[in-house]
Amino acid sequence: MVSAPSFLRLLNRLALPVAAALTLSACAAKPPASDPEAVRAFEEINDPLEPWNRAMLQLDQGLDTVIFDPSLAVYKTVVPQPGRQGVTNFIRNFRTPVTLVNDIFQGEGQRAGITMGRFVINSTVGLLGLFDVAKHLDMPYHGEDFGQTLAVWGVDEGPYLYVPILGPSGGRDITGYAFDQLVLDPMAYDGQGGNPFLRTVAYFYGLAVDGKTRAASALDDLEASSIDYYAALRAAYRQNRAQAIRNGAPAPTPLLEDFDDFDDFDFDDFDFDGGGDPFTGLDGATDQPHEEIAAQ
Repeated sequence: MVSAPSFLRLLNRLALPVAAALTLSACAAKPPASDPEAVRAFEEINDPLEPWNRAMLQLDQGLDTVIFDPSLAVYKTVVPQPGRQGVTNFIRNFRTPVTLVNDIFQGEGQRAGITMGRFVINSTVGLLGLFDVAKHLDMPYHGEDFGQTLAVWGVDEGPYLYVPILGPSGGRDITGYAFDQLVLDPMAYDGQGGNPFLRTVAYFYGLAVDGKTRAASALDDLEASSIDYYAALRAAYRQNRAQAIRNGAPAPTPLLEDFDDFDDFDFDDFDFDGGGDPFTGLDGATDQPHEEIAAQ
């Protein structure tokens, strides 16, 4: 049982970041036009609510400590990894309408066919989706959401947002998430008998536990290797989302419109030997919702 002093300390931990954000939010104003470099940097980051978002991240970490970390510890202890994978498979299968409709909205006929084929096979041979039989038949899982659909339709990503429990998001993606949950998710139509509200709460709590369980290792590694975890998480989220919107395709190479600008550039001084992505723990092509962003 949590003692009174411990509970008060917890309240302080949750409340102080919010109070600080309210105080500091004015500091996120756009730089004056007289400083074009600062304006350019501000627009590239596209995080006008950064003090508030940082506070929401701290609030989310507090909620994890109080609510989700104990749940995850019990879940991992009681349910072995194959069982947890079965839960993930079941959730993905149950939420097939979200992916299928967005495949269609994006004009991805082939991917829509794969999604439908996976649903039929996994719902039958895979015992209601507990086993991902379809992936062994060259039909790997992919996820889609309405945030990605809006991006394909040309909607700008909007300002960066950090939403407690859901995690990193943006104006476009949080709108897409609301549409998916209120219109496309089968659970939105559960209104029969018993207490549908409690079932809905339990359902989304289960989604959160599943996503946070799979994201935990990657997020822990990111936080341990980051000087500024907030900035690193924001960058990783955007990289992940961009890759998901491209369906895993490589990023387009910018066109060199004015080659005269490169007349004095010595390409021999440029080191092309190296690398891959600085952070590859986020899986955007296959997993989406919110803190699923770091799954694998």
